[in-house]
Amino acid sequence: MSDQPTQPGQQGQGPAQAALAFLKPGSLQLTALPPLSLYVHFPWCVKKCPYCDFNSHEVKGSFPEDAYLDALRADLESALPLIWGRKIYSIFIGGGTPSLLSAAGLDRLLSDIRTLLPMDVDIEITMEANPGTFEAEKFKSYRVSGINRLSIGIQSFNSTHLAALGRIHDGDQARKAVDIAHANFDNFNLDLMYALPSQSVDEARRDIQTAIDCAPPHLSLYHLTLEPNTLFAKYPPAVPDDDVSADMQDMITELTTAAGYQHYEVSAYAKPKHQARHNLNYWQFGDYLGIGAGAHSKLSFPHRIVRQMRHKHPQTYLEKMRTGNAIQEEGEISRDALGFEFMLNALRLQDGFPANLFAERTGMGINNIDAALNEAEKKGLLYRDHMNIRPTELGRRFLNDLQEMFLVE
Repeated sequence: MSDQPTQPGQQGQGPAQAALAFLKPGSLQLTALPPLSLYVHFPWCVKKCPYCDFNSHEVKGSFPEDAYLDALRADLESALPLIWGRKIYSIFIGGGTPSLLSAAGLDRLLSDIRTLLPMDVDIEITMEANPGTFEAEKFKSYRVSGINRLSIGIQSFNSTHLAALGRIHDGDQARKAVDIAHANFDNFNLDLMYALPSQSVDEARRDIQTAIDCAPPHLSLYHLTLEPNTLFAKYPPAVPDDDVSADMQDMITELTTAAGYQHYEVSAYAKPKHQARHNLNYWQFGDYLGIGAGAHSKLSFPHRIVRQMRHKHPQTYLEKMRTGNAIQEEGEISRDALGFEFMLNALRLQDGFPANLFAERTGMGINNIDAALNEAEKKGLLYRDHMNIRPTELGRRFLNDLQEMFLVE
């Protein structure tokens, strides 16, 4: 984000005035606005996991469901001038643990969204869910209300590893959650992690094979990382070394390929026609409006691209929403940063991106990043022709190095 973040409320600007300011002439020239998604953040969970650095907060007895749903509607209403007339192509309800919402609460949330926003006829509506919160009747209601894709935080089917990760479910509950998903949803994702504390390659193989045997249309397979400001960062567990982790990655490639999954993004594997539309929009530098505590937005206008962040702590967010000021930080992405921001996302895709997408999504010519493209190509990290730009196998292996080449000092 460029410049100093501003707080529109301090400037006396309402949403309509902010929208008018964003429509003024600027340094970019976008010929068309990208697809728009909606992200809804639910900040509560039963228990904070020791590896988690997301904006999530343990439920202390109960959470203010009605007050939070009121705030989400008000948040969305206040943002409408920024996205007026634009259609929503995907919705992702993440957290935290959104599956703590009651069936009536989820139904109200989706009804409010439908009332306020035009939706694509084939919209993908995903909800994150944790196995420890699965109740068959509630998930049937979620489906009736309009959720058409689940993303289930399995992490592992091994109860010992789940305990080490601080998860509230065990292996049997993980399998039961998959059964409930199969009974109610045609489309769902399983999240798993590997390189877990004391995990062997054989144990990781059993986890991945169990997940594949569950026949999910989509798999997200993440290497456990010890993120700053987490319990695991403060008290690091013994995790597999780089060589063992590499063996696990090779095993994952072998098993998923044999099972017919396409490895289309760094951590994402999908059966044909089941790529995550919402996540693809992020990686292709599409737009997204984020509502809820700590939610981030990236919104394009004809002459600028803007990022926003809502107030993070749930209580602060609720208090700020009562005065109509959800935004904690807001700022334009500078021209100098745009190339890096685009490539940071697009290079995560195994097949890369159409060469003309850069100009379409940034409002700048591809010549703005020619020097970095030439250097990456020279080092064998990137392949490009007049149609496509994509990381090579070497580039995928050293993705961080490749992405950093587009960072302007």
